Amino acid sequence: MESWNDERLEKVVSMLLISGVSLAAVVVLLGGVCFLWQHGNDHPDYHVFHGVEQQYRSIRGVLEAARPSDCRGVIQLGLILLICTPIARVAFSMLGFLLERDRTYVVLTVIVLAILVYGLVGPH
Repeated sequence: MESWNDERLEKVVSMLLISGVSLAAVVVLLGGVCFLWQHGNDHPDYHVFHGVEQQYRSIRGVLEAARPSDCRGVIQLGLILLICTPIARVAFSMLGFLLERDRTYVVLTVIVLAILVYGLVGPH
């Protein structure tokens, strides 16, 4: 088994980023096609502002709404996947630094990861 080094960590992290962004793009594209299929002929009413429905304002709500019959939920799920991709990158980097026994970078990535997670799920 190969040992962990900077080059291997960089390759794995780049594949993680490519996979995460690609998956998010496919999910948003499928949700967009679904939405246009269902609402492509609707005429928008620009005189009245309609805010985002409550179910799409939280991660739990989006996860519950994301099903093939709810195209907006699928689009929102894709956006959450896109937001989570760099967070997963930081988390994986932290694990890589742990395996490399690089304490300085472990501490720094833990701080960055805590800030990112707090920004995503903290009080708004």
